[in-house]
Amino acid sequence: MKRSSGARLCATAAVGALSLVLVTGCSDDGSKKDSKGSSKGSDSSSASSAPAAKALTAAGLEKLLLAQGEVKGYKVDSGDDTLPKSKSDVKTDKPACDPLAWATAGLAPGETGANASNSVAEDKVSDATAQPEDIADAFDIDMTFVGLSSYESDGAEKAMKALADGVTACSAGYGLATGGEDSKVTKVASEKGSGLGDESVAFSEDVDMDGEGSATFHTDVVRKGNTIATFYTVNFASLGSGKAADIPAAVVQAQVAKLK
Repeated sequence: MKRSSGARLCATAAVGALSLVLVTGCSDDGSKKDSKGSSKGSDSSSASSAPAAKALTAAGLEKLLLAQGEVKGYKVDSGDDTLPKSKSDVKTDKPACDPLAWATAGLAPGETGANASNSVAEDKVSDATAQPEDIADAFDIDMTFVGLSSYESDGAEKAMKALADGVTACSAGYGLATGGEDSKVTKVASEKGSGLGDESVAFSEDVDMDGEGSATFHTDVVRKGNTIATFYTVNFASLGSGKAADIPAAVVQAQVAKLK
């Protein structure tokens, strides 16, 4: 692997939602939504009128994750080897930015121990006619990291608010460390998300690519009841090209449809 390719992969891995294998291998609708995807209407007065929600277990969330064959044109893999194991593996230099970093790592953006994740990638196997001539070709695929988390009472609403607040508080960027690699998110901006579920928060992050320019990454977070789904898509081959991978609508729609 060329040094530039390794540097790009290491820098992106520091965002949190990339393969830990790659990190070690680097050598050097109840609530209203606004037009940018930030959540509204999840105040305590509306939550208090309904029975307290009970969180699902991690095992229960695993059953709600997308399974192979549920999204045409995509293959589903376990997230066990591709995402950080816990929040302690993802550190920022600004507490307000923690929910953003956790969401891009497939971890629960709020306070809960109920979390499950996997990855959904474009299925290009049937179209392959030859072995990749360069290792970079193997990374020319859009991969979406999906995380599910469940909360007691109004914990999900609070998590969504923390995300929306974090987008504002971290607009000038923040420092990030994961998998033993340090990186710098230079800018965070609110975006228009999928608009699915009861509320959603979407944002983009510009990341310094180890002195080789910057790359933009998109994250979409959707709440349905007391369950939150996070989506983060990356194409390793396009890193440094100035083109950001879009989160596939089909994956978001299929996953949110499975939530209770």
